[in-house]
Amino acid sequence: MAAVTAQDVKKLREITGVGMMDCKKALIEAEGDFEKAIEILRKKGQKVAAKRADREANEGMALAITTDDHGRGVVVLINSETDFVAKNEDFQNAVKAIAAAALSAFPADKAALENVEVEGGQTVGKLLEELTARIGEKIVLGGYDRLEADTVVAYNHLNNKIGVLVGLNVPPSEAAFTVGRDVAMQVAAMRPLSVDKDDVPADILEKELEIAREQVRQMGKPEHLVDRIAQGKLNKFFKENTLLNQEFVKDNSKTVRDYVKEALGKEATVTGFVRLGIA
Repeated sequence: MAAVTAQDVKKLREITGVGMMDCKKALIEAEGDFEKAIEILRKKGQKVAAKRADREANEGMALAITTDDHGRGVVVLINSETDFVAKNEDFQNAVKAIAAAALSAFPADKAALENVEVEGGQTVGKLLEELTARIGEKIVLGGYDRLEADTVVAYNHLNNKIGVLVGLNVPPSEAAFTVGRDVAMQVAAMRPLSVDKDDVPADILEKELEIAREQVRQMGKPEHLVDRIAQGKLNKFFKENTLLNQEFVKDNSKTVRDYVKEALGKEATVTGFVRLGIA
């Protein structure tokens, strides 16, 4: 059995917001596996905070930009060790140069972006190496993603701590830009997993359904009702975690789907989104 330390318990509490003793019991049961411990807490009906272990202390800057015609967009995340460096002018100029190079080359993934040339001829990887040597702090490409749509809107939040792209299936217009920005603010704040129900990965769905079933059994419900009640809990999961089904933060009397259709027409919808950041 893996040894569970006081530091492990403290870390799980910080991630979940659950009491120390419950965290310790869950870690012991999970033999030190944090993801399994979080699942155990949820199955026992604990209200787990919407924090994740991967949100530990990296600093840096995220930047989302689009082409002039709004048909494409990219978002890059460059990590530094401290917020002081993230505010450094050299660092910020490097992030802007990397984002511009990414938008021009439109590489498929982060590994490909490392080899893209920025203005001046050096690669993104070399630029970050030189920046690390010059500033004296580790600086790395923390994330990259891209999006194509009829209209792509970019939004940068919290002094460039979060970068978001939203794709819409309508032509560019002032109305589309307004809606795209509103939806991007929703993505920044509410961290949806996917655009709609059908986009949620099957493994996540099955995991959520199993957690819901166990919660229902803990309530003492008859076994023949477990699946039906669990499905109802899954519908709540969809409302909280899929963008189009979330309550619209600016008007919780409607969903994001409703807002987009009312503003841009009944066929209008969000076709995709990207969110990268350190918050």
